[in-house]
Amino acid sequence: MTPPPDDDIEALAGEYVLGTLEPGERRSVELALPHDAALRAAVQAWEARLLPLTVLAEPLAPSAQLWLRIEASLAHLARPAALRTDVAPKWHARLNFWRGLAATGFAAALMLALWLPQQTAAPRYTVVLAAPSNAAPGWVLQASGAGSIKLVPLGPTTVPDDKSLQLWTKADDWKGPVSLGLVKPGETVDVSLAKLPPLQPNQLFEITLEPKTGSPLNRPTGPILYIGRAVQL
Repeated sequence: MTPPPDDDIEALAGEYVLGTLEPGERRSVELALPHDAALRAAVQAWEARLLPLTVLAEPLAPSAQLWLRIEASLAHLARPAALRTDVAPKWHARLNFWRGLAATGFAAALMLALWLPQQTAAPRYTVVLAAPSNAAPGWVLQASGAGSIKLVPLGPTTVPDDKSLQLWTKADDWKGPVSLGLVKPGETVDVSLAKLPPLQPNQLFEITLEPKTGSPLNRPTGPILYIGRAVQL
């Protein structure tokens, strides 16, 4: 497999992780992964980027039919190589088997995170708040029609003793941002939206570094640490 340009590698890795490639294309990627360091790095980056979305899944039981489909796909991967025509021989077959299980498990978790919330009647939104410098996810914001949002940390955030983290939001048609209050590093917090208009797709959320008691103005004054936009599920 001839190494594609960097942009194509990113797109290819993203589709591989999401499981949207055609069988032949997926097979080509699997064959290239042991020998292509750039492709491996891109796949690992996409897995790290998308894995935080799995925390959005509430503890809801999927239907029996869904589990049957997942089990059937895993059973296909687990069939002996002699009974299959889509695996390479010897060590490479074993390598692809375990990689396939990992990819299937990740895809199943991601699909459950994105698919299960759609089964409720109320519109639901999610926001992945990422660092502007490197796009690393730092927080996940989960919202429903209940008039509140839940902000969940994905890792630690170091804050100086004389500073604090402040959460802001702004819809496209608002004149300016609105403060949603201070948040503590590493702690999940529920924030009321009762006094604000309903959430909108593409609504902006950000966390800024502010003085200890918060911004002295009705707008952010410190640097943006994490930023993201609402996506309706």
